[in-house]
Amino acid sequence: MYYPVSSVLIECIILSVVETADSYGYEISQTVKLVADIKESTLYPILKKLEKNGYLTTYTQIFQGRKRKYYSLTAAGKEQLQFLRREWALYRDSLEAIIEGGVRG
Repeated sequence: MYYPVSSVLIECIILSVVETADSYGYEISQTVKLVADIKESTLYPILKKLEKNGYLTTYTQIFQGRKRKYYSLTAAGKEQLQFLRREWALYRDSLEAIIEGGVRG
């Protein structure tokens, strides 16, 4: 994609992915990569931050004989996601209005 994606928007995307179903790092990264040119070395610190802030929790599960770390959305994470979605809607609507020529400063 041509347009850069902010870390806050990446947080929103991650929380949205995990809201649908618990997910592991690689799966999350593949979804984020659909809209952002992000390296896994950038993604994992964001996941860690979301966990530290209480928005995500983790657990380990065996998959094909290997441990896989899954991320799950907490109640605080759901609240944060709703906040980020409201902020995104305001941003998107304002940006769209400017780009379409309907708003001037």
